[in-house]
Amino acid sequence: MTTRNRNNSNTQRLLESAIMIGIATVLNEFFAFKAFWSFGGSVTLGSMIPLVFIAWRWGAGHGLFTAAVFALLQMIIGVKNVTYGQNAFQVISIALLDYILAYTVIGLAGIFRGRFKNNLVELGSGIVLACALRFGCHFFSGWLIWDALWPNSQNLSGPVYSWVYNSGYMLPETLIAFVIGLLLFVPLKRYFLGEDIKQA
Repeated sequence: MTTRNRNNSNTQRLLESAIMIGIATVLNEFFAFKAFWSFGGSVTLGSMIPLVFIAWRWGAGHGLFTAAVFALLQMIIGVKNVTYGQNAFQVISIALLDYILAYTVIGLAGIFRGRFKNNLVELGSGIVLACALRFGCHFFSGWLIWDALWPNSQNLSGPVYSWVYNSGYMLPETLIAFVIGLLLFVPLKRYFLGEDIKQA
């Protein structure tokens, strides 16, 4: 690949990432609803999928970078939540567990690409893994930080309440991302796999 082609590829990759971050942000902020069975949190209309797409199209490394940028943007939007921390440890923990790490792990959704010889299995497994890791971040944040700030009124132990609270929105979020991801993969397979980039 010539220097010019490499530069064009980098420009395309950054431009696509910026567009997908924008779409993910719109879906996360304006197409979110609270599930009637949950204690809190919100379920979105597949806001993780644009980041999953980048991870598959350009690889896990760039997927993690794109997801990290999205994470920082989400932290800026939700900065009020971060400031609820009563000391430096709590502020840093909320920033890391509820934002930076929780959203950056979405970039790992492409980690199984080429592992199982079935793209749908690989994609589905990647989405489930990313959601499970995100859930883990929110779970530990709820248990270790938020329970200390606001003990729940149900008199549940910290880990139990955090599990119930976070699974209430992360389970449907995972299911929605799983279904939308697989449905979009079929008509957009060549773009997920970057076949159009190789031909350019």
